[in-house]
Amino acid sequence: MGVFTYETEFTSVIPPEKLFKAFILDADNLIPKVAPTAVKGTEILEGDGGVGTIKKVTFGEGSQYGYVKHKVDGIDKDNLSYSYTLIEGDALSDVIEKIAYDIKLVASPNGGSIVKTISHYHTKGDVEIKEEQVKAGKEKAAGLFKLVEAYLLANPDAYN
Repeated sequence: MGVFTYETEFTSVIPPEKLFKAFILDADNLIPKVAPTAVKGTEILEGDGGVGTIKKVTFGEGSQYGYVKHKVDGIDKDNLSYSYTLIEGDALSDVIEKIAYDIKLVASPNGGSIVKTISHYHTKGDVEIKEEQVKAGKEKAAGLFKLVEAYLLANPDAYN
């Protein structure tokens, strides 16, 4: 098994604490609201929403995938970090066993945020994952991020 790691950064004009509340802590409610064709909904299969919780995300009609399950590995509200692992679903291909994500929000000099994501692709066998292969997923994540940001800009009193 190989592990291939990719890093991504997004910037936002939204302060990190507010963005963390919306994009991380309330994502299960907010993302289906702002992107219903992408994400139909999320249900907790096991746990209370904290570390160890297993969630099933059902994608909307606009997605090429049906669902994924992920396990919450860590939530640090003080340091604005979140980690989870994609453990099942049709978004995992025949060659990917799991994908672990580490997300950290930090303040940017302009008062907004920098969202840093590290993705660890755990492959089956000696398969190599190239960055071009994960580019589509990164673009979809960036699109969801921008929808959340637009919601927060349009609703300045939300998530204060």
